[in-house]
Amino acid sequence: MLNIRFREKTNTWPAFVDLFSNLVIILIFLLIVFVFLWTTTSVFNKNSGAKTVADLKKVNEEQAQKISQMTADEEEAKRLLILARAELENLENNNAILTNELQEVDLSVDELITAYEEKVSELQTQGLDLQKQVAELTTQLNQATLDKQRATELEQERRDLQAQMDEQRVALSEQLSKLQAALDAAEEKAHEKDIQYVEMSTRLNKALADKVAELNSVAQYQSNFYKAIKTALGDENYIQPDGDRFIVSSDILFSSGSYTLSPEGKNQLRLIANVIKNLENQIPTDIDWIIRVDGHTDKKQVVPGTKGYKNNMELSLLRANAVANELAKNGVSKRRLVPSGFGDLHPVELGTDATSLQKNRRIELQLTNR
Repeated sequence: MLNIRFREKTNTWPAFVDLFSNLVIILIFLLIVFVFLWTTTSVFNKNSGAKTVADLKKVNEEQAQKISQMTADEEEAKRLLILARAELENLENNNAILTNELQEVDLSVDELITAYEEKVSELQTQGLDLQKQVAELTTQLNQATLDKQRATELEQERRDLQAQMDEQRVALSEQLSKLQAALDAAEEKAHEKDIQYVEMSTRLNKALADKVAELNSVAQYQSNFYKAIKTALGDENYIQPDGDRFIVSSDILFSSGSYTLSPEGKNQLRLIANVIKNLENQIPTDIDWIIRVDGHTDKKQVVPGTKGYKNNMELSLLRANAVANELAKNGVSKRRLVPSGFGDLHPVELGTDATSLQKNRRIELQLTNR
């Protein structure tokens, strides 16, 4: 708190004026006495009396002038003193008023200081709040700056993507144009192919009709062929008819794991060859027929290191070739024989017993068209 104190000072001006006036009066009195003594002494001096009287007169006149002047000065001093006293009283009154006002002001100053301190505290609180707001705004500004940079980067990426899309759109338009041209050309070719298809369908239908007729012709000789085979071989149980084919057991033709024909197998194939040769003389030459010779094995795997073949597929093919060669050796035309090997892929029995395995080891002969 700010404290203001005023101290009253004693006014010495009136006392000084009174002292000055008294000194002037005493000085005048001393001058009068001095003049009087000096005059008296000069009058009683006979040698210089006349001159002294004249000088005294002159001096008296001068003194009278000085006294008059001093009297005037005294009057002026009194007048000034009166004015000074009035001014002093006025100043004292003003001083009293001012003192009262200052006392009131002192009280007001205390209140103002208290209000000032409260206002300062309030402003400090507001300052802290403003600092927090400034910090938050700074953070937001920094974030806004980062967002602006990110927005700029995203805008650049968007422009790059737009440019790529424009390039892809142009390339796609070119590709579509090429595809449309190719489609038009394809439609034209398709139209041409439709015409060709109609022509090919007509030719195919005619060929199928001819083929059906040929098959019907072959079918007429299949039953005769199988009957002749059955008659030639007798009622041996190792020969089994199966639809449009008949099956010869491999056990009568080959020993286990071998593709070399046994003597009994050669004898049986000689009889079959005679039937086929007679059939060649019966079937018209305009029918293109063949005898399929299909070799099959059981599921037993080939023993590693076996010479001549590596698996059942090769064994079955070697056996089919051996049968076809033996038939050709006995006079059947080779162009009528087509050997094939299927290994163990097409078993007639799914079991693993000896009987099932024996049935799966077989040579199938089929009369069919080429």
